[in-house]
Amino acid sequence: MSDCVFCQRIEQGAFGRHDKWAVAFEPLNPVALGRHILVVPRRHAANVGADPDGAAVAMRFAAELAAEMGMDFNIITSAGPAATQTIQHTHLHVLLREHGDGITLPWTGQDRSKQ
Repeated sequence: MSDCVFCQRIEQGAFGRHDKWAVAFEPLNPVALGRHILVVPRRHAANVGADPDGAAVAMRFAAELAAEMGMDFNIITSAGPAATQTIQHTHLHVLLREHGDGITLPWTGQDRSKQ
């Protein structure tokens, strides 16, 4: 068994929705309960740059999954520690959004004077 927690989870079948190429599950610390989903390619790669094809199939699955939910959404990924990636396995954060949900992103123009 790999030491990658996402590979372990995939091997154990500990996920909800899935297709041939990717799986989806709620992260341990969701930013919004019931509205934060991780989409992880089954094939291990450190990040989207290490396996663009694996990232592409995960993105397709994430987009289809988010569209089925019928809400606005963000799909976000990070590559490397400086970009806040903490688990070295490609993964996409799907955040289902609604006005006033309190989730802020660095490019949304929130007041930076309070940081």
